[in-house]
Amino acid sequence: MKTSACPLDILPSSLFKSSFQSIGPSMLSIITDSLVSGEIPAYFKNPVIHPLLKKPSLDPSLHSSFRPISKLPFISKILEKAVAKQLTAAIDEHNIYDCFQSGFRRAHSTETALLRVSNDLLTHSDAGDCSVLVLLDLTAAFDTVDHHLLLERLRDWVGLSGSALEWFSSYLSERSFSVAVSKFRSSTTSLTHGVPQGSVLGPLLFLLYLLPLQHILSSFKGISYHLYADDIQLYISFKPHEMSKLQLLHTCLDSIKTWMAGSFLQLNEDKTEILICAPDKLVPKVRDSLGQLASHTKPSVRNLGVTFDPALTLDSHVSSLVRSSFFHLRNIAKLSPILSRSELETVLHTFISSRLDYCNSLFTCLSRTSLNRLQVVQNACARLLTKSSKHTHITPLLLQLHWLPVNFRVHFKILVLVYRALHGQAPSYIGDLLSPYTPSRSLRSSDQSLLVVQHQAKDQR
Repeated sequence: MKTSACPLDILPSSLFKSSFQSIGPSMLSIITDSLVSGEIPAYFKNPVIHPLLKKPSLDPSLHSSFRPISKLPFISKILEKAVAKQLTAAIDEHNIYDCFQSGFRRAHSTETALLRVSNDLLTHSDAGDCSVLVLLDLTAAFDTVDHHLLLERLRDWVGLSGSALEWFSSYLSERSFSVAVSKFRSSTTSLTHGVPQGSVLGPLLFLLYLLPLQHILSSFKGISYHLYADDIQLYISFKPHEMSKLQLLHTCLDSIKTWMAGSFLQLNEDKTEILICAPDKLVPKVRDSLGQLASHTKPSVRNLGVTFDPALTLDSHVSSLVRSSFFHLRNIAKLSPILSRSELETVLHTFISSRLDYCNSLFTCLSRTSLNRLQVVQNACARLLTKSSKHTHITPLLLQLHWLPVNFRVHFKILVLVYRALHGQAPSYIGDLLSPYTPSRSLRSSDQSLLVVQHQAKDQR
């Protein structure tokens, strides 16, 4: 388990690990007694908040410029880890989660979420449909969770009762926090709402708090949705002559706002963004049909770290990715004389390769031009690492480094996702996209478990 130092820790985590053989039985006794009695020691419920400036350019005199970093005693996280493991197993066994919730779940990620959304939008685009994508943002969602409502959902939606429900009641009640800056720490203040920040159970409890929302969203048959924790995506597709279907989007948003008001959650309407995916000649008509929502339309939107454009070419995302990669590459080049080769390779993978690989399964729709731009970035990294000139042929360098070229990394990622989907190791919404290829007549390839290719970039057809 990863640990972060908390001023309230009674002993360093390193000492705890080294002496675990001796104190392990006592730790097990604490966990067992807590679960049986349905109570948590007060010491486990008092985090220390460290304010962290979000950006150096922000005004440090404003509270909104800081991000609160909550640190709990690491021993409390051991108890939470044990509870989270049991709770997650029960939730998975009874299929309680919304299948389109990808936040904080095993085998789910931003990449799988975006892959499903982009696939749906591209499929409708190929069919000649128009689509509207709505990105909703919540204001301080984790901090406004009502404890009484959360306990009701644990009881009514998850089925907890008895000592298990009492344990969570104890977990949420009588919590307090203090703020530490440098060597100074404030007095404690009670924390009466919100899921515990910096905890193991906090994200899990937030997902359970949102469970009723899935029934609201799924009741609108013409609207698809996807969630990643508190990031909500709605998208609706329609034929060009069916603009009236957009009224359903207004009704859906009104229902979401009503439910959120009753759950002490609030949409940040200033950050609501809408992307119209339609032929250029139809965009004005779609925008007019959106009514009051038209003011939220954008030429491109940043969706979980990936920039979507109306044609879903990801050209804007590639441009931003190339620009930021070369910015970091220039800075790394200045440091390269003082770094060993292994250190330099680690830095390049951390700042460059990780960017090229992030959500690269979406890059199957990229044009050859965009892929070549990304390959130029990787080539520059290879030349810097091997201290080669820009005229050196790149293929031998990539072979020497055992680096797959960008387009092969994309194909490799797709193959991994397909393998996982076929073996039940990927989200069900990814497995649903795989269609077995059934030839119209008997062929030698009939028994090779081939799949139907759903979409290709226009210049790859």
